[in-house]
Amino acid sequence: MLKGSFFLLIGLLLINACQMPSGHTTSSVSSPDGQIVVTTGLSGDGQLQYWVDFKGERIIDTSTLGFSFRDQPPLGAGLSVIGEITTTINEEWTMPWGEQRVVKNHGQRLVLNLEETAAPHRRFDLHIMVYNDGMGIRYHLLRQQGVDSVFITEEHTQFQLTDDHTAWWIPGDWDIYEHLYTKSKVSEIDALSKRDHPSLAQTYIPHNAVNTPVTMRTEEGVHLSFHEANLTDYAGMTLKVDTESHLLESALVQSDITGVAVQRALPFSTPWRTLQITDHAADLIESNLIVNLNEPNRLGDVPWFQPTKYLGIWWDMHLGTKTWDYASGNHGATTEYAKEMIDFAARNNIGAILVEGWNTGWEHWIGFEDREGVFDFITPYPDYDLEEVARYGKEKGVALIMHHETSAAPRTYEQQLDTAYSLMEKLGIHAVKTGYVGKIIPKGEYHHGQWMVNHYRKVLEKAAEHQIAINAHEPIKATGIRRTLPNAVSREGLRGQEFNAWSPDGGNPPSHLPTVAFTRMLAGPIDYTPGIFNIKLDPYKADNQVNTTLAQQLALYVVIYSPVQMAADLLDAYRGHPAFQFIRDVAVDWEQSQVLNGEVGEFVTIARQERNGDRWFVGSITNEEARDITLALDFLPEGQTFNATLYLDGEDAHWDENPTSYRIENRTLTSSDTLQLSLAAGGGAAISLFPAKQ
Repeated sequence: MLKGSFFLLIGLLLINACQMPSGHTTSSVSSPDGQIVVTTGLSGDGQLQYWVDFKGERIIDTSTLGFSFRDQPPLGAGLSVIGEITTTINEEWTMPWGEQRVVKNHGQRLVLNLEETAAPHRRFDLHIMVYNDGMGIRYHLLRQQGVDSVFITEEHTQFQLTDDHTAWWIPGDWDIYEHLYTKSKVSEIDALSKRDHPSLAQTYIPHNAVNTPVTMRTEEGVHLSFHEANLTDYAGMTLKVDTESHLLESALVQSDITGVAVQRALPFSTPWRTLQITDHAADLIESNLIVNLNEPNRLGDVPWFQPTKYLGIWWDMHLGTKTWDYASGNHGATTEYAKEMIDFAARNNIGAILVEGWNTGWEHWIGFEDREGVFDFITPYPDYDLEEVARYGKEKGVALIMHHETSAAPRTYEQQLDTAYSLMEKLGIHAVKTGYVGKIIPKGEYHHGQWMVNHYRKVLEKAAEHQIAINAHEPIKATGIRRTLPNAVSREGLRGQEFNAWSPDGGNPPSHLPTVAFTRMLAGPIDYTPGIFNIKLDPYKADNQVNTTLAQQLALYVVIYSPVQMAADLLDAYRGHPAFQFIRDVAVDWEQSQVLNGEVGEFVTIARQERNGDRWFVGSITNEEARDITLALDFLPEGQTFNATLYLDGEDAHWDENPTSYRIENRTLTSSDTLQLSLAAGGGAAISLFPAKQ
């Protein structure tokens, strides 16, 4: 997968590091451009500390690092530095699918070797990686004499903010990420107030903490985003917030069963604790820091997974026109309906269909305490001929995406993984949407704890053995594992489109997706299920609606990235609709992506070039505020003319008052042209640019 030079410059600097005025040693490592400098040092009592400067200004003040254990004293103070190594990494690697083909990985690494000055003289290494757009810190815990494993009760990685920044955050929920983002000062973060929510099936918020990615903006306009990379065999990290001192500190998801957060054999490395630092919000989206901090591709090429658009009966169930369960008498997963979708997909350049509710067990899947053994992942209901649907899809050139809802009973799923995936492999089905709705069984484990992190990974690795890609819903957070295991193609992990269909709080406000683009999307691909044309949900849901314009629904195919993009509405909403042409045309796999503008929670515009082609697509969305955007087309290749089709908000469009008002314009454009776009409140613009025939 390596596509360029890869070289390591190693210098061993034994303890002759620079001296602080107090006499304590410090060590520094900087980004390749020298703009970000991370410095580590020891306090008077040997406490490990670090701080971060950006363009000569302190961005993270003195922060401490360490651990608390069960049956061992804390680790982090009484230390000495016994060695250090600096390394420069400069390589390129290729994404099998993604927002771009070639990824630049250029940064500098500092490894500190640390040892306690007193017995038991425990040792560990601290790794710091610094890029032009941010930094990461991780610990490598070493095997100790007489100690071969550890039980971590808490990790104490701090981020001491230098001011009361503006933050976009969701609470540090141990079970879900399906909260709306709140914009506030750090001093005003109150995660505990989000505990009671009428739309959330499971939620547990024990601390005033936030989930990551959490994005902030300083008064000077610097943008920060805190997250983690390579979450492997470890508990998910939330960040506790001290609203008075503006201190963030890691707070790991615990297990009520074991009484600890992490159980690990030594030696091992923790996930990276990451901080992206950019002058402009748009640069956060273009950052590759999270994927670069993961190990290289272990699977090689994955030709059995093809990025695709897909149809499904998912929206039927949320509108109430059909049901998941067979006993209702209005079952959606029928052979007849699946074939109708396959025919529609084949005629409209849509590569796959997803059928939910096909397998037995849906009568007892939610609202029950005992859900073990409920679902059978190989036995279809009587009205759904799985083999015939798979055969018919192949005949028409339309793939089938399997659906496995576990009802948060992962042990039942694990018992059937080999059997279920062998069936998929036999039928030539190479992708599955998994689900984990409900409280985790066994009671005492949480969606984001180590036990479930390991379950999600087990599913991913077992799926790879059968050439199956995973689109996980109710997932663990994305942390860049898609680089290592590129069958991790997409996931939910946010408040999705379905909330617009039934949430009693009014659904997702227009500011939601312009916020998601600069928060959740920084972690990785999102299966948001765009493409709703029947914005007011007539006649199905009188009290609900989608809170965008139709033009924004089109723009989401470019703005909210996923290699699997659903055309989510009912088929009747698309038949004969001129705007559906954009969904037919738009690509889902990209040669390159450029973020042209944007501000968190307000607006964003992204241009993407299709992979293995010369077509470009542009998406632009805004919040409740209507705005005019000037768009330079200098991202297009010089000297080439493009036939552009613009799908725009109508002059009287408004996300609530007139959401389906739109217009289509055709123009001839080049890289020297500039567009003036008028986005309605809650609106957007979608543009396809095809090279003109010479």
